Amino acid sequence: MGFNAQKIVKSFGNPPTVVLKEISLDVADGEFVAITGRSGSGKSTLLYSLSTLDPLTSGTLLLDGQDTATLSQKDLHRFRNLNMGFVFQFHYLLPELNCEENVLFPARKTDRHEELRSHAVQLMEDFEIGHIRKKLSGQISGGERQRVAIARAMVMKPKYLLADEPTGNLDSISGEKVLSIFERVNQKNGTTVIMVTHDQGYAHRARRRIGLVDGRIDFDERT
Repeated sequence: MGFNAQKIVKSFGNPPTVVLKEISLDVADGEFVAITGRSGSGKSTLLYSLSTLDPLTSGTLLLDGQDTATLSQKDLHRFRNLNMGFVFQFHYLLPELNCEENVLFPARKTDRHEELRSHAVQLMEDFEIGHIRKKLSGQISGGERQRVAIARAMVMKPKYLLADEPTGNLDSISGEKVLSIFERVNQKNGTTVIMVTHDQGYAHRARRRIGLVDGRIDFDERT
């Protein structure tokens, strides 16, 4: 059922600075959406608002038909853990764990790490990082770290993958590998992908592009 946002507003500070200005949009299951816009346009704020990581100032957000305003923080945390994977511009790997342990870290929250270990290993093979399973994050390249982070986001087999500038710190070759992974999990697994990016080339790889200007939707187009 996906995401249904109705006139969502997000502001910060006092007096408030309004960053999202009554945005309404639907994202259906299985879509690959790129959110674009200049710095300060509100694109990352929109991603975090849709993910429920940032509470709305006003408006309504339905996730899989459920009004998020009716859910407790515990329920929202459980929903995110079971249904959402997150990839950020910085990988946030734990330096004391090897790559395989980092991938399995979300599964430890529900004590499923042994159950999902073979899945984690397969993800790493699929993403061409199987050979670094036992290495620490300080021993691998930036592109490899980001692919470990994507495998970590996918280990719980989430319905939704949300990415905030996932290629921002990568060279073009590593960025291409990341985009290819997103396309693969979207097409092969039916995972809904919502990606924030400033790179128009990467944005055009998505099947839908939403452009923001000053906290409002400027365009919404599908290929």
